[in-house]
Amino acid sequence: MTKLFILAGVVIVLVVVLTVARAIFEGGDNEEKKKYQYKRKNFFLTRAEHECFDALMAAVGNDYLIFAQVHLPTLIDNKVVGQNWRAAFRHINGKSVDFVLCDKAYISPKLAIELDDKSHERPERQERDVEVERILQEAGVPLLRLQNRGRFDPNELLQQIKKLLVS
Repeated sequence: MTKLFILAGVVIVLVVVLTVARAIFEGGDNEEKKKYQYKRKNFFLTRAEHECFDALMAAVGNDYLIFAQVHLPTLIDNKVVGQNWRAAFRHINGKSVDFVLCDKAYISPKLAIELDDKSHERPERQERDVEVERILQEAGVPLLRLQNRGRFDPNELLQQIKKLLVS
């Protein structure tokens, strides 16, 4: 009979401990989960990105689909045999490129494009840029880096794009 009381006591203590631990880690049963607020952005692209997009449309809009603000997990696959897929995903998850050109038949990515503005002069951004270049190169996605000089010539863009897509 004593063993039964000890077992019941252990079970009760275990239930209490688990309930308290759950309340601590999940924010408590009575506390509502935080509801974050969001609002629509007025513009999807910055002015420079919009001007670049317009020039890209003029240069290759008949031949390619142009997607803006593409996150790397959308563009490349992290599930490579022999590596930790979750860690590989976390490594690329916060990174994106400004534009991606895709063929119209299969919507297959053909070229990534980065528009370099003043933010790309910061040391931490340069480190990120080098890593994104490495990742894309390893994945077989060519990258075109464009300097933001205030205007974009569609003919010049077309030549740069052709040069990268032929090689």
